[in-house]
Amino acid sequence: MDPLSDIIALLRPSTAVSKPISGRGSWGVRYAAHDESGFTIVLAGHAWLSFDGEKPLHLAQGDFLLLPTTPAFSLGSAPGIPCKPAEPRAVAVRHGEQEGDPDFVALGGSFTFERVNAPLLLSLLPGRIHIPATEGKTTRLGRLIELLAEECAADHPGKDLLLRRMLEALLIEALRWQGVEKDGAVAGLLNGLRDPALARALQAIHADVRAGWTVAGLAGIAGMSRSAFFARFGEVMGCAPIEYLARWRMAIAKEALVRGSKSLDRIADEIGYESTSAFSTAFRRRLGSPPGRFAREAIAQVNGFD
Repeated sequence: MDPLSDIIALLRPSTAVSKPISGRGSWGVRYAAHDESGFTIVLAGHAWLSFDGEKPLHLAQGDFLLLPTTPAFSLGSAPGIPCKPAEPRAVAVRHGEQEGDPDFVALGGSFTFERVNAPLLLSLLPGRIHIPATEGKTTRLGRLIELLAEECAADHPGKDLLLRRMLEALLIEALRWQGVEKDGAVAGLLNGLRDPALARALQAIHADVRAGWTVAGLAGIAGMSRSAFFARFGEVMGCAPIEYLARWRMAIAKEALVRGSKSLDRIADEIGYESTSAFSTAFRRRLGSPPGRFAREAIAQVNGFD
């Protein structure tokens, strides 16, 4: 698979909540930061979204917003409007005047990701993806949003299941949208994949994680000098090339350990370590515990045990 597909496969995204959000008149709400990813698709009207220390963001009909992690934010009918504290809810939400047709309608909610690797993998993604209707309307993503709006307005059998699948497809389409960098994405995988030279190196790493990669070898694949490649990789990706390789190997190992379907010998071999002891030492140095203990604790957390 390509690097982005590898990342998404380990994240295993699924729609946790999707709900209608509407408002009428003058209204404003304030949400605290939380770990879950959030998304909003504006189906009608407009609203203003504000993050601490930033200018308000105008959300209009057809806009899509994805937050891989959700910082504190305010949402309201106008910029700077007084906001009431609110908590995320799994049911439909109506803001402002409760009577009459809403002048703002959106579909909002959250995605869940595989917990064991979510912090590392989400750090490779931009903090925010905002796709205005004017830029996404003629793309596949725009067509997905139109289909979602149609499905929300109807009441066909299987509606909930279809919405979940369409939202998951929308997430993937948003992550590979070519305009992501326009929102000032931080260093990370998406920026790296848009750099032709770095993309070749990243694809090589993901195609053969077992290989004994060196900076010089990856620089050759990128068609650059060693020093120029090292500098550009660090600037665009936010870490050194061999550090990225090590993090990706550990992500694969953590996934395999939690699934429990492979021996330590096999995991070590598949991610490029010469021996189980070398793998265990590297794993303990990075994660703070040996692989066996990590697996037991992670499985216990997944199953809801302390």
